[in-house]
Amino acid sequence: MEGGTGAVVTDRRCKDCIAEGITSKRKAPHPGPRCSTHHRLRRKQLRDTSHGNRIQAVYNLSVDDYQRILEFQGGVCAICGRANGATKRLSVDHCHSDMFVRGLLCGPCNRGVLGHLRDSVEALQRAIDYLLFPPAVTAVGLRKVPED
Repeated sequence: MEGGTGAVVTDRRCKDCIAEGITSKRKAPHPGPRCSTHHRLRRKQLRDTSHGNRIQAVYNLSVDDYQRILEFQGGVCAICGRANGATKRLSVDHCHSDMFVRGLLCGPCNRGVLGHLRDSVEALQRAIDYLLFPPAVTAVGLRKVPED
């Protein structure tokens, strides 16, 4: 970055570090200017605010409502029970015909299971029946898959 005199300015300090009274001279390569630590913190704050605004606008849920549902579900996807939203937030699932919020699901359960089956209770029951009573066992008997 060049100043008005043509000299190269290399001593950019993080504005958040200055505001917090941090005296170490962290490099501030990010817009603001901000150091890497404050840049990550700022991006997280923006993501959280954006998520809160979106769920409020689209689903009429506050961030507290989202957290309450997540806690009620034990902090995991309501269907698979495995995804905990650590790497990617759980999606707000809603009924498309009655337009009410049902719960929080991971992407694969929301799109892959319910979305693919188009919220059909009958299709889900067929999947349960398939797992409990596999048709191949009835048709040809129990066949084991060879191990590698």
